[in-house]
Amino acid sequence: MTLQHRIDAAIDAALGSRIVGCVVLVSQQGQPVYARAAGLADREAGRAMAQDAIFRLASVTKPIVATTALHMVDLGLLSLDDPVTKYLPYFTPPAPDGSRPDILIRQLLTHSSGLNYDVPDDVADGLSGPLMPLTENLRRLAKHPLVFAPGTGWEYGMSIDVLGGVIAAINRATLAETVARYVTGPLGMTDTAFGVTDPTRLVPHYFDGTPPHRMADLHKVPHDDGSVSVFSSLRIFQPEAPQSGGAGMAGTAADVMKLLEAVRGGSILTPATRDAALANQIGDLPRRATDAGKRFGFLGAVTIDPVSAQFSVPAGTVDWGGAWGHNWMIDPASQTSVVTCTNTLWEGCNGPFREDIAAAVFG
Repeated sequence: MTLQHRIDAAIDAALGSRIVGCVVLVSQQGQPVYARAAGLADREAGRAMAQDAIFRLASVTKPIVATTALHMVDLGLLSLDDPVTKYLPYFTPPAPDGSRPDILIRQLLTHSSGLNYDVPDDVADGLSGPLMPLTENLRRLAKHPLVFAPGTGWEYGMSIDVLGGVIAAINRATLAETVARYVTGPLGMTDTAFGVTDPTRLVPHYFDGTPPHRMADLHKVPHDDGSVSVFSSLRIFQPEAPQSGGAGMAGTAADVMKLLEAVRGGSILTPATRDAALANQIGDLPRRATDAGKRFGFLGAVTIDPVSAQFSVPAGTVDWGGAWGHNWMIDPASQTSVVTCTNTLWEGCNGPFREDIAAAVFG
């Protein structure tokens, strides 16, 4: 089977029962080799998915903000070894032993800061929570204890929200203005913003089921560990919400591909910074058992052992997801970039559909 036929088969097998709609893009050696919008953008309205559909990006926001910070490093505006307090003097959350250690910029980028997503109700996590300026949100977060001393562990959480506060403070601007100045503007990511550029193209989202069911605002979403997150569908329309560097943007699959290709191709970062961003930056720090075979760079997870990871990608592939239903991959060796944006979670983020697409592209 050709690449086209393999990916088409993976999409067709998921449509209706597991995925309501999706946009899948693949680039190899700098050239687009696959592009398809499939299924329904809005099932209840009968609206077909289109390649220019706008999605709530969730954690696909993270590599955009991280790339902004890394570009600023290349420009000499920031150092990976700077403490956060150099720019946010108030950000001194206590470690488990009661001390208040420095958190470094590289620890934010690698999620080795000690911050996680188990935050109090008065802190906004990017998906829901109180409405307030970003600085106030980070001041509240700073009162919440770290789960480990910076640099001693790995835990996914609000590190990139703090990084967003840092780069905004350096530029004396909002996070939205900062990201637009250094990344989304120069790369022509015209539909990616902390808001919705065209509400008529924004997709509603659906939650796992057979078939998936449409999500309401403030939808309670369970995790495998028994915890529950609240997803607010209307938050993207609330400009008074803190601009979340971890989860606050909306955009198109095509814009995400522009970012991946700019990173992979070295047009937005220096070669040394690009190579570092796509390499293991956490050494042997412990990760969860479900993350076997994977380490972490500056932008996403790095697959070291595809067999242990149960992931059909070449070793060295970097990937991450977005909880609203997305996944992206970069394989530096074959110069392949993949973007999968869906309107269905968790299936589109880290469900079997991710593996189906990976196997179709790399298998």
